[in-house]
Amino acid sequence: MAEEEKEEKKKSNLMPIIIGAVGGIVLLLAGLGLGFFLFSSTPADPSEEVDEIIEKSKPEDEEGEEECINPVENAEGEIECQGDPEKVALETPETQVFLTTYFEFPGNFTTNLMNSRKFLQISLGVSTQYDDRVMTNVDAHQLALRSEILGAMSEFTEESIQGKKGRHALANALKDIINEKLEKLESFGGIDEVHFTSFVLQ
Repeated sequence: MAEEEKEEKKKSNLMPIIIGAVGGIVLLLAGLGLGFFLFSSTPADPSEEVDEIIEKSKPEDEEGEEECINPVENAEGEIECQGDPEKVALETPETQVFLTTYFEFPGNFTTNLMNSRKFLQISLGVSTQYDDRVMTNVDAHQLALRSEILGAMSEFTEESIQGKKGRHALANALKDIINEKLEKLESFGGIDEVHFTSFVLQ
């Protein structure tokens, strides 16, 4: 009789464990099924996404003509493109004042001066009163502009950059070379001023 009681106790002790294990497995399978059902939508084709990105980044439309940045309707009702960016005016009742936008090149420009063992190190910023496209162009073509700036700096001698007049002459030369390069790359310069944020001759 004692043996029968022991067997019943073993069976009664195992029954909750078996029920718990089966219940856990059922819950696990139900969770996996629900997750599969919710998240099993077909993934997007990566090639379609790539095609969309390429289409958005194309600078020219399908006919091979340049994209019209400033469309304007003429007297005949046809849409024409304006050429150069417009100056952005601040709204004031008395006089028209233009908003000046600044861009500072990251890092320094360092080069040897002509016929000298000394070198010139500057930090440089530019400003414009045209719209944001000018600064977008400057930012997009930083590499080419840095090369032009370093080339122009190396054409100056130690004596030619002395004093306020020398720095002003260097700033004007840099402004001209930046505008010239932007005109080649984007058909419009637009830089009004060049500003030195640091100027070291060593």
